[in-house]
Amino acid sequence: MQKLLMTLANYTASDLLYDLILVGIAYGYVLLTIAIPVFLKKKNIISKFHARKIVHLFAGLIVLIVPFFVMPLFAVFIALSLAVAVFFSTRDSSVKQLQELYESIGEEAEERSGRLEGPFFYSVSITLLIAIFVLFAPDRLYFPICGILIMIISDTFASVVGKKYGKIIIKIAYTGTKRTLEGSLTFFSSAFILCFAAFSFFGLLNPINQHELTLRTVVVYSFITSGAGTIIELLSPSTIDDLMVPIGTTSIIYLLPLFG
Repeated sequence: MQKLLMTLANYTASDLLYDLILVGIAYGYVLLTIAIPVFLKKKNIISKFHARKIVHLFAGLIVLIVPFFVMPLFAVFIALSLAVAVFFSTRDSSVKQLQELYESIGEEAEERSGRLEGPFFYSVSITLLIAIFVLFAPDRLYFPICGILIMIISDTFASVVGKKYGKIIIKIAYTGTKRTLEGSLTFFSSAFILCFAAFSFFGLLNPINQHELTLRTVVVYSFITSGAGTIIELLSPSTIDDLMVPIGTTSIIYLLPLFG
């Protein structure tokens, strides 16, 4: 919080202009990542499953822009506004575009509620993580970025590989969801690569305004984060894994060094 107040005290008009440009880029990018798959689904060019995975895969990548804000509170407002939009994307929404979003990416499990429960948890987890770290640890944003990246990319890859190539079933009774060994291995391997890249870029090679890391720390953090994410994803019901994976994984990797 102290670092945020210091940033605010030294905030200039040029800083504001720079941040507003980033805000425009962020909204433009997210709108495109949603509008394109919705359009393709309406034209029956892609299936609802693929439309959902495209949105899931690309929309959340906007978190990569967060460390570049001079005043990162803008990132919190962006995430919060998108979470609100997803909340009102229902089967009976009076806003045509929000209703079309539900119709294009809603899953069978969400038909009873008529809401985009998975995407809403997805949005909430991003908003919570970004808000907490912007307020209390703005120099360690690579932690929530890694947790969010494995949710949006590793989870997508694991789902696709599991559905197409999965042979060895891992069934956890209380989750009501079948996972596959092939999918879980895909999750772990892709998560390790993502975390290594994110920790290296933001903490080792180009720390910008982030706390610097050593190569050894990058490797250790990447292994722990990918391992924790894989276990949490395996044990989480599919309806809330978009909430459990990023928050649980980020909490573990951030708190673990405090007890080391």
